[in-house]
Amino acid sequence: MSSERPDGGKELTGRHVLAIFIGGFGLIIGVNLFMAYNAISTFPGLEVSSSYADSQDYDLRRTAQEALGWNASVSVEGDVLTLNMVDNDGEPVSPAELTALLTRPTNQTEDQLLELTRVNGAFTAPVSVSEGRWRLRLTGTARDGTDYRHNITFTLQD
Repeated sequence: MSSERPDGGKELTGRHVLAIFIGGFGLIIGVNLFMAYNAISTFPGLEVSSSYADSQDYDLRRTAQEALGWNASVSVEGDVLTLNMVDNDGEPVSPAELTALLTRPTNQTEDQLLELTRVNGAFTAPVSVSEGRWRLRLTGTARDGTDYRHNITFTLQD
């Protein structure tokens, strides 16, 4: 029995269909494994150590922070990040403690803990950034002891 057709082409056998089936699903599974590995290796998936514990006094912290009336905005020019923090009257804010972490929303490879310096009522810090989405995570304490947390997400374009 010949596996050739009368028109000269090869006959599609069960083995060919099985090979196509296994090859197709093998490709799909391989791509899924590759994507899952890349997702897990670049994003820690951890925002807080315990969501439940963090949620217990969230409303109290939020109300206290809103009572401060602080407004924060960020800009980047060249290799310098400028953070403007003002109160409801537009006066510069002077927190007792302030930490700024510049991160990419999707991975930790470019995280930078910023060294803030006060210049003309604003905070500045040297940064190494490229275009794309960034998040500035601010944590600190007001002079009255109120905890302050604020995330500012922004996009840099060339």
